[in-house]
Amino acid sequence: MLEQAMDSFQIETTSQVAQPNILILTVSHGASHTRTAKALQSAFAAIAPSARTEVLNALSLCARWFRAYYSSYLVLLKRWPRFWGWIEGIQHESQVTGPRWLYRCGAQPLFRLLRNEGPDIVIATEVGVCELAALMKRHYKMDFLLAASCGLDVDRAWIQPEVDVFIIPPGDAARQMSVAGAPESKIHTTGVPIDPAFATLPNRQTARNKLGLHHDLPVLLILFGGAGFGDPTEIFPQLQKIQHPVQTVFIAGKNSRLVRELEQRCQGQPYSRVQGWVSNIHEWMAAADLLLSKPGASTVNEAITAGLPLVAFDPLPGNERRLCDCIGKWQVGCWARHTEDIAGIVNHLLSSSQERLRLRENAQAMALPHAAHDAAEAILECWNLSSAKNAEHRLGREIQFSTRRSL
Repeated sequence: MLEQAMDSFQIETTSQVAQPNILILTVSHGASHTRTAKALQSAFAAIAPSARTEVLNALSLCARWFRAYYSSYLVLLKRWPRFWGWIEGIQHESQVTGPRWLYRCGAQPLFRLLRNEGPDIVIATEVGVCELAALMKRHYKMDFLLAASCGLDVDRAWIQPEVDVFIIPPGDAARQMSVAGAPESKIHTTGVPIDPAFATLPNRQTARNKLGLHHDLPVLLILFGGAGFGDPTEIFPQLQKIQHPVQTVFIAGKNSRLVRELEQRCQGQPYSRVQGWVSNIHEWMAAADLLLSKPGASTVNEAITAGLPLVAFDPLPGNERRLCDCIGKWQVGCWARHTEDIAGIVNHLLSSSQERLRLRENAQAMALPHAAHDAAEAILECWNLSSAKNAEHRLGREIQFSTRRSL
């Protein structure tokens, strides 16, 4: 009987380690959360091909009224940005981002899916989604390993007792999380998961050849975020004040109206290009000398990984404003606090190759291009250990039962 229990333990442990069922929960607000989720999915596919890994938009699986509530910040952000900034600041320091009873009611369809799917590992790439997964473990006693993939700026609400693994960048973010009460044993400083393509960036000339850019002119890459926020009417007067020959590339994200407006403004300018959403942002960053962009979390992380000096402008209240402070602190770029500052900063950086080199080297010192792979490995290792402990506990109970029967 004892030998049978041991054989069962070995078979069960081997099968669990080989094929975990992994569910990555994200939201479609902006692009950062989805890009993190896709980067992790690619990493798991590479290091655990037998695992079933799925990315799901958690909000799409919630009640319609809850989706409307969750997305209501967009209205505040557009009409009353300062008011939203005040609310976001409170949320940033709070243990919850919303009423738990409301989350429980609105997320019932998501909870049913999790009960039916029975995932072994759940990974949250957004703080509210992390709270939903923690509630699932707390109130419905589901036994999955919960990993939180946090960003460069840490909201207090990430730190839920049900979270087993925190994926976080080293340095300031990890210190914030530790001070806020996250157990050191759960903190893994692998960095923010990023598209594996950033681990094998082409050199500048190779990238320019592929993209059809001129070799003898510096490239100013201008981004408006994945959603295409921004008003180009404020930027173009500043670009006209640039005193150095430069080729500009505008990437407008998923905003088709912005694409059309930029194309109209760039007519007759041979050294200007306009792109909508692109899937090869790593190549554009590898080709560029300088980045002018809204400071979205993914954009900042990707620029750092590419060693691309960043001039941040027009940050949204809350997270993006805090990231602007970090950009200056880390000395990887500059924050144009006012639109009229853009031309002066860009002129200074284009005229000083030494300053650009300094910013590039600072960024490269922070870069973690293999973060997605390292994060996936850390999560799998924690799950393997947890699975082994659970199986060992069950074995102990079976041995006790077998011993009593034999007596």
